[in-house]
Amino acid sequence: MCGIVAAVSTRDIVPVLLEGLRRLEYRGYDSAGIAVLEPVDAKSELRRLRAAGRVAELAGQVQAQGLAAYTGISHTRWATHGAPTERNAHPHVSGGLAVVHNGIIENHEEIRARLKAAGSVFTSDTDSEVIAHLVAFNRKSSVSLLSAATQAVAELEGAFAIALLCESDPEAVVLARKGAPLLIGLGEGENFSASDVSALVQVTRRVIYLEEGDCAELRPGSVRIVDARGTEVERPVHVSEMTAQAVELGPYQHYMQKEISEQPGAVAATLETVIGAQSLQPGLFGADAEALFKDVSSVQIIACGTSYHAGMVARYWLESIARIPTSVEIASEYRYRDSVPDPTGLFVTISQSGETADTLAALEHARTLGYRATLTICNVPESSLIRQSRLRFLTRAGPEIGVASTKAFTTQLAALFLLTLVLARLRGKLDRHAEATYLQALRHLPAALQHVLAAEEKVAAWAKDFASRQHALFLGRGIHYPIALEGALKLKEISYIHAEAYAAGELKHGPLALVDQDMPVVAIAPSDTLLEKLKSNLQEVRARGGRLYVFADRDAPIGDEEEAVRIIKLTDHAGPLSPILHVLPLQQLAYHVALVRGTDVDKPRNLAKSVTVE
Repeated sequence: MCGIVAAVSTRDIVPVLLEGLRRLEYRGYDSAGIAVLEPVDAKSELRRLRAAGRVAELAGQVQAQGLAAYTGISHTRWATHGAPTERNAHPHVSGGLAVVHNGIIENHEEIRARLKAAGSVFTSDTDSEVIAHLVAFNRKSSVSLLSAATQAVAELEGAFAIALLCESDPEAVVLARKGAPLLIGLGEGENFSASDVSALVQVTRRVIYLEEGDCAELRPGSVRIVDARGTEVERPVHVSEMTAQAVELGPYQHYMQKEISEQPGAVAATLETVIGAQSLQPGLFGADAEALFKDVSSVQIIACGTSYHAGMVARYWLESIARIPTSVEIASEYRYRDSVPDPTGLFVTISQSGETADTLAALEHARTLGYRATLTICNVPESSLIRQSRLRFLTRAGPEIGVASTKAFTTQLAALFLLTLVLARLRGKLDRHAEATYLQALRHLPAALQHVLAAEEKVAAWAKDFASRQHALFLGRGIHYPIALEGALKLKEISYIHAEAYAAGELKHGPLALVDQDMPVVAIAPSDTLLEKLKSNLQEVRARGGRLYVFADRDAPIGDEEEAVRIIKLTDHAGPLSPILHVLPLQQLAYHVALVRGTDVDKPRNLAKSVTVE
């Protein structure tokens, strides 16, 4: 949540900052701001511009005022403390110092009270403003901005990524990281910082990922990093695989549309290492995987949102194929209850960004409970979750810009199916013939996904019926119940239609009271052993005048389409991989309903992509 871009150079860096903010706007779009040290005669003066709303509003102000500078910081905000107004927008200032901040300062009230008593005047409702005043207070007695910042960081509690600049040192930007991502981009005679490498691919692909507790000082020709103990350290330089083209919209109308269409390729890339394999090796999950997996007695999956739904699907696979007890829990709830841990179990965290605050906290809690075998499934190679887990599997979805996750979900499912097969084999629950059959199904999966995408025109036609509705019901049975949950989540996220999902057998235990001719009911109807049960549930809907929208397999023995029953048949039944196929048309349905309703598909209200606050 929230995005930071900073730069120091010998050229005008304002265009770099604005372009970086545009690329980070998926992280927050309540307000935006920029602070630069503008050369005036023989000195530099702090100038700040802020705007409520989108980065485009800020860019208009910058252009109108002709802002130009060699040193600057910028921010796009998702509001936590304080309403999304200009007065609460970052950067916050204190004298000739400015700060941008991602995260939450938990002890801000205590610090604010002390600084007010010392004469500081606060002008916003945010927790972030205390950082500016605290560093400015420390700067009076510190030898450098970096020293003042490290002193402040030692006092701050919570999660944060910070970038600072100060009139007294116009060629420096100071950074700090604790619990929120921040990286350095290395240039020639210039250096940068950002929350995400996508903000910097237009200027550099050489990056340094700051580690927990690090502070850094950027100058045009140098980078200095100190760790949490104040010791100067060197961090490795990585060359990012991300390209500017990968984060461009291209011919698509929205990023969500692009990312839905990219799923066959993203799943193929995620499965690349096993496509030609004759058998699956535990080393897919790390060098220690085989030793750790052999002794695993259970699996505990922790995730949030869409990733949680992926975990729910995986539970069906792990228990039915690998025959291993599996629990799935929402990360934000896990560490706040008195659970019964299984230290010999496998603790799995799932996250698109790898920076989800609740999931990170759950992983740390799990370690205190004695879990040794920890695995993260994630899309970002240098993320906090990846670095803090003993084992890891990197999905290869590529950058996902749309707030409503699509290709991250299907690649997570692909990874979780691989995990299932590896555990099943190690536990003696998977013979060679079954393994070969599953591997062949995985090889065919990208082609099957491409075939399912071809139903988009029919799905789009349904969207017109949904657009005027205020409520919708999604039904699934067995392993497709989590897919119903995911379909309902997508619809509510981007169309703002209230949608609920139920296991279809639960319909008669309450939700059936909602069904009438104005309540669209979406059903997932694969040709599995539960289809006949599902058909009985659908008859219950028809008997109450409900309108059914059914996604079925091509060979599903289900009734013909009629006025009250719409049916789209997708492709042949894919066995246990069916959930990966059936979620695609649900994503398309949400997208096209949002288009008809005219909502902001990629940046839905009140939401942001990377949730780095608890």
